[in-house]
Amino acid sequence: MNTSRRLALLMLMALAATALFAQGKGKARESELRTVRGTVIDKQEAPVDSAVVYLRNVHTQDITTHLSDNEGQFRFSGLDLNVDYEIHAEHDGWASSAHSVSNLDNRKEFVLTLKLDHKKGEK
Repeated sequence: MNTSRRLALLMLMALAATALFAQGKGKARESELRTVRGTVIDKQEAPVDSAVVYLRNVHTQDITTHLSDNEGQFRFSGLDLNVDYEIHAEHDGWASSAHSVSNLDNRKEFVLTLKLDHKKGEK
């Protein structure tokens, strides 16, 4: 095999190895993400449709919201394991207590029940 063919083959192999390495890093990155999901319920423990669920990044103070579905379910995915979050729900003047999701807890999935048990503004 001549030198130019060997060089081309080596370059091709290097590109393939780089692509595989990058693909592997992407998979590892996905495994470093967390999901927070659960149910919003009222005082009688019935599911609450269309409650606003607030997820606050404690470090940046960014807030993401979702509406609970007709079964009271909500889901936040793709969350950074290295960040602390605080989550609560509100609906028709009622609010749940805030729950913390700590970066010290290495669980990939949190399942929470957010109970609307006090008027908004009360603790």
